[in-house]
Amino acid sequence: MWSEQRRIGSGFGAHSTAREVLAGIDLTGRTALVTGGYSGLGLEITRALSGAGARVLVPARRTGAAREALRGVDRVEVDELELADLGSVRRFGERVAGSGRAVDLVIANAGIMACPETRVGPGWEAHLAVNHLGHFALVNRLRPALAPGARVVAVASSGHFLSGMRWDDVHFRNGYDRWPAYAQSKTANALFAVHLDALGERSGVRAFAVHPGSILTPLQRHVPREDQIAQGWMNEDGEPAPGFKTPAQGAATAVWAATSPLLAGRGGLYCQDCDVAEPATSDDMLVGGVRPWAVDAGDAARLWALSSGMTGVDAFS
Repeated sequence: MWSEQRRIGSGFGAHSTAREVLAGIDLTGRTALVTGGYSGLGLEITRALSGAGARVLVPARRTGAAREALRGVDRVEVDELELADLGSVRRFGERVAGSGRAVDLVIANAGIMACPETRVGPGWEAHLAVNHLGHFALVNRLRPALAPGARVVAVASSGHFLSGMRWDDVHFRNGYDRWPAYAQSKTANALFAVHLDALGERSGVRAFAVHPGSILTPLQRHVPREDQIAQGWMNEDGEPAPGFKTPAQGAATAVWAATSPLLAGRGGLYCQDCDVAEPATSDDMLVGGVRPWAVDAGDAARLWALSSGMTGVDAFS
């Protein structure tokens, strides 16, 4: 994968919007599933896919809030899903598979950032549980419904710069720190795409990870305003810092990875700014790129085995 992390000249960039990358692409008759598709970037992704003709399934922990947020968006269906609850993931997957519908696009967008120490299920750390393990289980549960040629996009982050996988303590039982916990989960998102693509290629299922860019959305709800100012994310008036994207721009790379004809026959890649990302050459997360630990095939296989053991599902191996 490392040698394939090279820009391919998509014609789009950091300022492109989700609707712009879908111009000329007709998704009529196709079904997309977008987790967190009713808030922040997810809402922009849902609107753009619907605008291109797709039917969009939006699983949501807060179904009432989701329906309200999506009021007026065509061809959208909301269903209940709690990613932190493997029973909920199983029931949702069974409903989708049992409906007989084929799912063409999955965008694993929902997530949490820098939350207080939270334990879910059998004591799992919440970032890893929600951002990675819940989506791992979901995609495996959806396996019977994935259409030939389906694409799965995991929304990762340049936050992966801050931590690879902490193999000796993935659940931070020996001391919790919100930022490494978030960072590890974003590395996990990227590694998930690497191994899912390796397993899914033979049946036509391809996978990508994407860094959407820096955007102010409800994802930062656990980060106090004064901390966001201190981090340089916004000024005293609450305006985003230079280099930050709008939600419509932030949604573009996930939509591009899910639909671009230029990615036909490719997979397992980490993308940013509506193109394949280059290897990172600095520690500047605004510049981005990808660190080697986020696309390492051996670590990806190791994480898959660990995740399968934790969740009890593995529909691709």
